[in-house]
Amino acid sequence: MLLSAEHIFKNYGTKQLLNDVSLYLNERDKVGIVGINGTGKSTLLKILAGVEQPDEGSISRNPNLQISYLSQNPSMNDDFTILEQVFSEFSPQFRELHEFEVKAMLTKLGITDYEAKIGTLSGGQKKRVALSAALIHPSDILILDEPTNHLDSDMVIWLEQYLSRYSGCLVMITHDRYFLERVVNRITELSQGGLYTYEANYSKFLELKAQRFEMDQASERKRQAILKKEYQWIMRGARARSTKSKGRIDRYEALKEQSAPVSENTVQMTALSSRLGKKLIELQEITKAFDGRTVIDRFSYQIQRNDRIGIVGKNGAGKSTLLNIITGKLQPDAGSVEIGSTVKLGYFSQEGRELDLSQRVFDFVSEIAGEVKTSEGTLSASQMLERFLFPPDLQYSVIGKLSGGERRRLYLLGILIAAPNILLLDEPTNDLDIETLSILEDYLETFPGAVIAVSHDRYFLDKVSTSIFDVTGDGRIERYAGNYSDYSEKLAAEKKAAEKQDLGKKNLSGSAGTSPSDSSNRGQSMDSGSSQRPKKLKFSFKEQHEFQTIDEEIAALEAKIAERGKATAEVSSNYEKLQAVIEEIKVLEAELEEKTERWLYLNELAEKIKEQG
Repeated sequence: MLLSAEHIFKNYGTKQLLNDVSLYLNERDKVGIVGINGTGKSTLLKILAGVEQPDEGSISRNPNLQISYLSQNPSMNDDFTILEQVFSEFSPQFRELHEFEVKAMLTKLGITDYEAKIGTLSGGQKKRVALSAALIHPSDILILDEPTNHLDSDMVIWLEQYLSRYSGCLVMITHDRYFLERVVNRITELSQGGLYTYEANYSKFLELKAQRFEMDQASERKRQAILKKEYQWIMRGARARSTKSKGRIDRYEALKEQSAPVSENTVQMTALSSRLGKKLIELQEITKAFDGRTVIDRFSYQIQRNDRIGIVGKNGAGKSTLLNIITGKLQPDAGSVEIGSTVKLGYFSQEGRELDLSQRVFDFVSEIAGEVKTSEGTLSASQMLERFLFPPDLQYSVIGKLSGGERRRLYLLGILIAAPNILLLDEPTNDLDIETLSILEDYLETFPGAVIAVSHDRYFLDKVSTSIFDVTGDGRIERYAGNYSDYSEKLAAEKKAAEKQDLGKKNLSGSAGTSPSDSSNRGQSMDSGSSQRPKKLKFSFKEQHEFQTIDEEIAALEAKIAERGKATAEVSSNYEKLQAVIEEIKVLEAELEEKTERWLYLNELAEKIKEQG
């Protein structure tokens, strides 16, 4: 055991977040913490990391334990460069040993200007810098609060693979359900101040949770049946006739005092929308460039009523730019956007509306709509807030007292209560809990208008989208039918076909210079009706020489790559020299890959020659 947290209590004002909870962490545990926003998940991580103290309870740690912690909102020095920030807690010797590794990690996370000042970065870039600092920190326990926020799909996949290989104990809060499915071996749910632990990944957790709920309900039904029976016995006048009767009455009273199982409230979304006419939104040859780089080039599309479009692409490729052009927040450099007269846009932006932290929750919603007409009747602002898990006491609190996730949920309610008929969602899964995400996904299935969502959440895109727009970053927007998994399979097939085509070209170029008779020796006659027997396969003179020397050439390339890898440590303090060495390594690796493919071809040909005798 690495850490034990026992009988932990934590209270914020009138809200009891943690109520006598215990958690034990062992070597190689990979724990996912789930629960509705505002229940205290981030607080629990802070207590485990030693950043915050519990009101009551004890934390026991191995004396030599190393903990690395990524908070939801990392504190940074705006005057530091990116590398200075990552290594701010380490010695110069540690930086010298690990700088190349950190640069490689930052590059994977889309950051290549390592000398940029922290103060110039966006919120998402800062989170990625903090993630790199947490991952490079030597640790027995790695604690991560929403690590996938602000990562694009490629980055999420890289992080998933990284954490799958991590050999220490991992504890993380994440809404990424594929992460929970593929990385964790234990899920801990925080609900109503209590912890429920399941030795399971996400799909098994759902199954076990349903079983626990059913058992709780069965126990409650049994308790109510016994209470009803005992109550009838007592009402017949059997009070205290004997010691035996008194004992039965005491058991009845004890049973009556037991509390019923408390089920977690869930967000309730009702389809709110305005009438939508025939003409929606038409994009005609739109083009947009920033600083001379074209991110959207002559793109045309006519949005349909039933569209469910998922937008993917690397960070900075132009995904949010496309949404901002549709909403009119940005004007295209060329082309036009035509919007139908009945269109009412609901835009859930990545940054979110600037909420006034001093404003009351109720006032924020009632200013947008005092009441809303739904299929279930007219609901007041207060009723809508309750459906979004803001009970009356919380409705009259100021927004500043809400957690980050609760603010995000309030912002979503503000969008939906205005009854839009086309929804544009920019990273809607950031900071929303899994329960709310699941309900949002169900809501979007029945939403009577178009839905366009930028998201890195693969599970969300699989559930919601029926087509994928891939914003490539060089101006193109490629369209694919199907959800995210369909898109991934098509990309993989396209990549495989391209590699096969490249290999065929290399094989042909490798055979260049052979005589016509050499070419004919490697296949049957093109005339399938000919009685001419196919000639035996054999190496050309060039291929024979290549086959005899290629092993030595591959070994020499591998040795050179290893030697240049060591050289990176020697020039790590000189950025220009380091970049030159890295570029040299890339060229060598490309050459090695080409030689390896050639080696495979020559060996397969040698085997076939051997088989035919």
